[in-house]
Amino acid sequence: MAEQNLTKLAYQTLQQGKSIAGLAHKGLSTKLMELFAPEALPRGSDIGKELLEDLRTSMMELEQIDWQEAEAGIYPKSLLFEAPWIEWFTKYPLVWLDMPSIWERRRERKIRDLPKNIKEEIYPDYYLQNFHHQTDGYLSDHSAEIYDIQVEILFNGTADSMRRRVVSPIKRSLARFMNQGDRNLKVLDVATGTGRTIQQLRVALPNVDFYGLDLSGAYLKKASKYLNNRNGEMVQLVKGNAENMSFEDNKFNAISCVFLFHELPRVARQNVINECFRILKPGGKFVIADSIQMSDSPQFIPVMENFRTFFHEPYYLDYVKDDIEERLTSSGFTNIEGKSHFMTRVWVAEKT
Repeated sequence: MAEQNLTKLAYQTLQQGKSIAGLAHKGLSTKLMELFAPEALPRGSDIGKELLEDLRTSMMELEQIDWQEAEAGIYPKSLLFEAPWIEWFTKYPLVWLDMPSIWERRRERKIRDLPKNIKEEIYPDYYLQNFHHQTDGYLSDHSAEIYDIQVEILFNGTADSMRRRVVSPIKRSLARFMNQGDRNLKVLDVATGTGRTIQQLRVALPNVDFYGLDLSGAYLKKASKYLNNRNGEMVQLVKGNAENMSFEDNKFNAISCVFLFHELPRVARQNVINECFRILKPGGKFVIADSIQMSDSPQFIPVMENFRTFFHEPYYLDYVKDDIEERLTSSGFTNIEGKSHFMTRVWVAEKT
């Protein structure tokens, strides 16, 4: 019991430390922007004390369910502490060095400031943008190297906690197949990026074959370096567009998709759902984790509006008003469930 309480205290202390670090970074970077690039400073909605308290409560509830699921054995407690800490520490100065470029893009409204050597014709037009005002968009090694630490800062250290909300429903989905004698289990992570979601899943499900798909070769290189230098089977990483995947019908026992849909236009969003239905085995689950929406979290609408204002997210407003459950239903999914965890909404849908 004493060891358990100590582990829980260590986890809570870590999360609190990451939250403080994220808030401090954002506070200092805003002050620097006010000083050196005031014209690039976005004008957002005021966040009052009541809303701040709601955010803190929601974050604490996320922390609590994260701990409870680890304690219940859904994933090992070691996963709560897992991160490339040394790498993040060494890459952190690059985040600061990148800021003047971000300020310039904000000031000049540059939204397609991309590497000159990319072949634009192989990407959908909506992808060729500087999402978050990010240097090179998603199309360079530099972008891939600092992406994860930028996301941790953005979410005050809760990014992996929100990603882990997909573990339990996927584990339940796979248990059904295992009970039927299926031991050749395959899970696909759509828009896998640098591989952080796969790592959360792989630690919890060590005997499963994992696949990751992404449009960015640079991010897949980063994912390969991160995932395939670890114990366990090689993760099969594929470069491709989730609107038209090369996998055969009924291939995967479960599919995850984390933080993609808010960066897709409406038609592409539906195309991805349709494709996931096609390649998912009957009885399998499709688990989406993405931003909360206006309908499920109306108390956080000012936060959503600020996110759209502060970052270049051209499809976010449409996303937060979209009916994802209706889109899942129109593709053929059934038994759809949705639940919100802090800034993330999770949908679980079944192919029957």
